[in-house]
Amino acid sequence: MQQRVCEHIHPGIITIQAMLKKIDRLQLPPVSHRDVESILVRQVSKELDRALPWQARHGRRTASISVLIGQAIELSHNELHDLKLAAFLHDIGLLMLPAQLSNGKSLLEHESYVALQNHSRLGATLLEPFPFLREASILIAHHHERWDGFGYPYGIRGKFIPLGARILAVADAFDAIRVPGVYDRTLRNVIALKILFVSAGTQFDPSIVDILADAMTSNTEICTVRENSQ
Repeated sequence: MQQRVCEHIHPGIITIQAMLKKIDRLQLPPVSHRDVESILVRQVSKELDRALPWQARHGRRTASISVLIGQAIELSHNELHDLKLAAFLHDIGLLMLPAQLSNGKSLLEHESYVALQNHSRLGATLLEPFPFLREASILIAHHHERWDGFGYPYGIRGKFIPLGARILAVADAFDAIRVPGVYDRTLRNVIALKILFVSAGTQFDPSIVDILADAMTSNTEICTVRENSQ
């Protein structure tokens, strides 16, 4: 199975790996490394957008939402940084799957869906060798775990799932929800949040969903995240 997956690696992976190697080799002073890495990984995410045009800018929007949640629960600067990098690159594993599984168009049969579930693990495996992405790769590996333990790839549950991965799961889903026929951003976000509440306590950490809801009511940043990332 591993050999078959490798045969279908997207050519964009080669470009992205080269970009990540350049970032990893930079000799940056501690005072500036987070800002520079964020800027450069944002550029890498644009390459990912080109490879996955059907979800262009999803990584950037997910990063913005993740950081808002992380700030609300007072994550440290390093934790916020790793969370942001993970959000930018969380779907990179899709490029290591056959095209019919990563183009966002095909309805998936059971076997194909099982193969698709590998993308979080594959993405983490791809990024883990880069020291500056070690923590981010852990969050990526677990961002499809479920609060009730029925997620993938490892089936861990509750607070055994890394906090950053639980945040990333909520932010990823919030941005990915599509509401046909609704074009008003504020209304779309309200509907998306209601959908998340339905899955709080089963798929998602309920406290993270609550924090996202509070952030939506206390400021307008989330309502403009999607606008500003178009």
